[in-house]
Amino acid sequence: MNAPDRLLACVLREATAEDLPAVLELYALALGDARTLSREEAEVVFDRMRAYPDFRLYVAELAGRIVGTYSLIVVQGLNHAGARSAVMESVAVHPDLQRRGIGREMVAHARAYCRRRGCYKLALSSNLKREDAHTFYEQLDFEIHGFSFRVMP
Repeated sequence: MNAPDRLLACVLREATAEDLPAVLELYALALGDARTLSREEAEVVFDRMRAYPDFRLYVAELAGRIVGTYSLIVVQGLNHAGARSAVMESVAVHPDLQRRGIGREMVAHARAYCRRRGCYKLALSSNLKREDAHTFYEQLDFEIHGFSFRVMP
């Protein structure tokens, strides 16, 4: 991994519906997600996300421009003495600004939120093919823990 040219400080905030076009563009650019939603479809999904008690979409903003995003859901179950846990997903930073500290800030933001909510763990979901991202997450103290399985319903 190359050393950053210059670390950038950005503002991290909860996303609004007005941010959705920029978020969708980031998914297409940073994650190679060719299956992006229309704005109308994204607004429906965004409203569903916000209907959950603790499911949020965040954006990283630099000079008024959305340059990063992630989603975070905190859940509570009957196991682990009712302790909360969280899952961070859909982490994306604009390709031109990667390795500049934005992803690191987003992870720190998520970890701080999880600490405030009393989570016993923060899990992260990442595509198997994103090996550079895996190296980055390991540098931030994430460790491979267990297995992830999927099945098409």
